[in-house]
Amino acid sequence: MDQFTTLKQSLRKLPADFYIRKATAVAKDLLGKIIVHQAGKVFYSGMITEVEAYRQNDEASHSYRGISKRNRVMFQEGGVIYVYLIYGMYDCMNVVTGCEGTGEAVLIRSIEPVTGIKQMAANRGLKNLSMDSALRGLTDGPGKVCQAMKVNRKHNGLNLMGEKIFIAESGLFSGRMKIGRSERIGIRKGTHLEWRYFIRDNQFVSKHK
Repeated sequence: MDQFTTLKQSLRKLPADFYIRKATAVAKDLLGKIIVHQAGKVFYSGMITEVEAYRQNDEASHSYRGISKRNRVMFQEGGVIYVYLIYGMYDCMNVVTGCEGTGEAVLIRSIEPVTGIKQMAANRGLKNLSMDSALRGLTDGPGKVCQAMKVNRKHNGLNLMGEKIFIAESGLFSGRMKIGRSERIGIRKGTHLEWRYFIRDNQFVSKHK
């Protein structure tokens, strides 16, 4: 039995009510979960290693000034994905949380690749991928995650209860984790909030002091 089949059989999709909570609570609980994107014949998957929470009363959040054309997905009931463009170049994937109208989400900052790794590398334009330094830099940032897993703004608003993109638990990844916490990265407002959570000592977490 190959790794793809073994993993797929072990997955237990997270229930809808998992997402109907505050972003800060969901963020911590997403660590160690498996995010999956099945695109054609390719089964992309990775363990979530780093996240950031954003809430409506947070100046760094897209929802801070209310509903707009860009952020309206953030105000849906939790359990859909919010994908936006940054720097005019990179897509970033977020998990919407909370009840409808709350404007909360969790940014997926990094993952540890599990399946579809060769295609992830091809999607990122990387050649001669090895299992050492090149692999560690494959998905250690939110733009890299989307590019590697072939997630883009066409997926904005997609329901995580479906089969195309979803998040699951897996018995294959049941080890105990040490969770770290810090200020969020690359923002100018809301810098006092320690809403970045990550798996300590995991080599796939984005590089940050």
